[in-house]
Amino acid sequence: MAEDAKPSSDEKADDDKQKKDGETPPPPHHEETSHETFHTVEIGGLPVKYTATAGRMILSEEEGKKKASFFFVSYTRGGVKDKSKRPIVFAFNGGPGSSSVWLHLGLLGPRRVLLDDNGMPYPPPGELVDNEHSILDVADLVFIDPVGTGFSRAIPGEEAKDYHHFKKDIEAVGEFVRVYLTRHQRWSSPKYLAGESYGTTRSAGLAGHLYARHGMTFNGLMLISSILNFQTAGFDLSTGTFRRGNDLPYVVFLPTYAATAWYHGKLGSRDQQRPLRELLDEVEQFAGGDYALALFQGDALPPDKFKKIARKVARYTGLSETYVSRYDLRIEILRFCKELLREDGRTVGRIDSRYVGIDRFSDGDAFESDPSMDATMGAYTSALNAYVRSELEYESDLPYEILSSETWQNWDYEDFKNAYVDVSETLRSTMTRTKFMKVFVANGYFDLATPYFATAYTFNHLGLDESLRDNIRMEYYDAGHMMYVHIPSLQRLAADLREFIANS
Repeated sequence: MAEDAKPSSDEKADDDKQKKDGETPPPPHHEETSHETFHTVEIGGLPVKYTATAGRMILSEEEGKKKASFFFVSYTRGGVKDKSKRPIVFAFNGGPGSSSVWLHLGLLGPRRVLLDDNGMPYPPPGELVDNEHSILDVADLVFIDPVGTGFSRAIPGEEAKDYHHFKKDIEAVGEFVRVYLTRHQRWSSPKYLAGESYGTTRSAGLAGHLYARHGMTFNGLMLISSILNFQTAGFDLSTGTFRRGNDLPYVVFLPTYAATAWYHGKLGSRDQQRPLRELLDEVEQFAGGDYALALFQGDALPPDKFKKIARKVARYTGLSETYVSRYDLRIEILRFCKELLREDGRTVGRIDSRYVGIDRFSDGDAFESDPSMDATMGAYTSALNAYVRSELEYESDLPYEILSSETWQNWDYEDFKNAYVDVSETLRSTMTRTKFMKVFVANGYFDLATPYFATAYTFNHLGLDESLRDNIRMEYYDAGHMMYVHIPSLQRLAADLREFIANS
């Protein structure tokens, strides 16, 4: 295999030259390595000393054949004598194809990317500041980059696509968790999974897999911007059209359309002046009632009722009644993002609809790019690349894959052929079999990627026994998918997570 091959004469010459010049080349990514640094951060007005470890763990088959290298960053609090009382959180983002940078440098870790209080960026490059809201005071943290993201790679000679797969990704991340717990003697610690977006899909699958395979139980799952049942978001985003026969997304997206229109001042004066939560209560009732019934009726809906529903959808979305009628009462997400501010020459974000972008052309059904990602990507990318090498002192010449479009585009869902991806039953089963596991769910009102009403629908249809329903806690925040970029939401979310850990 490639890792056993001898270096060529040119490689050896380059290596000798670097050593002569006083430079040590970073180790190849198929070798294990780690580096510790020591720091202090102030959380809740008190100093917290911690050890940061940036490293690469090699996953191998039982006979020793190397398969993949996982990059991770862990933070452990200093002075802890009894690790069995110290919670440990394994965190990752989603995509699929996303590194863990967002939860790492946005919410949980001891350092965070500096944005203004509303989550808007400053001029580049990105800057890091101490995160006084980190949960490191109450739990150790391990940030995992799945294969194909961050610095994590398949071993040379192995196929990266083998890990870009619903089930094999869960198995690989699960093996990382098992080996980490074993090596660091943390099996007796309270254990948590924290995932965002597709990371919540992975979390639910991972909790089920690790219990079935290794008998491993978790005290809690932290699901940030959750999506467990992909039917709730079953738009065909590749073409900007909708999939015939699945009316559910139009129902569960409507409240977030209303929240977005309210935020941008596009509702009538009566609705615009109402508190957001009061407005959403009314929109949710309409969405789950008259609107859902109207969509169910399809062409059998009488013309007078069609017009009445169109008028109300237009009222709640800030779109014209003509536009709503043209699309048969069904407004697909990217059309909404393009249409709401079209007359102003602007678009709204999918990840966070508070953000506004500018497209070259005002026509068309979809924006050129997501302004909410454009606003945050550069700051997080430059901050991570500087941080990992300067403060964490980890060396690698590999590109740190923040978001790998190749991974996302080639992701294999063969376990769900001719069906929507759905891990809600896995979560129900795991919660039923491990009755002490609790679930915290964080929702952003302005999240058009995983809308809060879609998440509520999924959890209301788990079929969980009534005796276990109090093990689920749902919270809502005045921001989008990454609600923690909004400082007031970050403060609330961090406090909620500390309380969740204390109670689980």
